[in-house]
Amino acid sequence: MELYRVEDQGLTLVATRKTNADGRCDSPLLDGADYRSGVYQLHFHAGDYYRGRGVTLGAPAFLDEVVLRFGIDAGQDHYHVPLLISPYSYSTYRGS
Repeated sequence: MELYRVEDQGLTLVATRKTNADGRCDSPLLDGADYRSGVYQLHFHAGDYYRGRGVTLGAPAFLDEVVLRFGIDAGQDHYHVPLLISPYSYSTYRGS
C-alpha cells in the first residue's frame, strides 16, 4: 500500500508498506514531523493481493485498487484505518 498526502499540486507519496501476515503494518505510516494535519489517501492493491493468493479475478478485477481518502487532525494522537475486503466489497472505519 501507499500513503499519499493530498496537496494543492496533487499527491505526494509519504510512505509505502507491505502488510504482515495479520494484514497490519509493523510500524506507523506517519510518525514524528510527518504526522501532521491534512488530507491523505491510502492506496491498497487488492487485486495483486488476491492474485498472489491464487484467487481468480475477472478481467478487469471488480476491485483492483482501493483508494481511501480521509482527513487527519494532528491534535488527535492516533489514527487506525482498517480495510475489511473481499474480491467484491470493502468497508472501512476509523479504528482505535
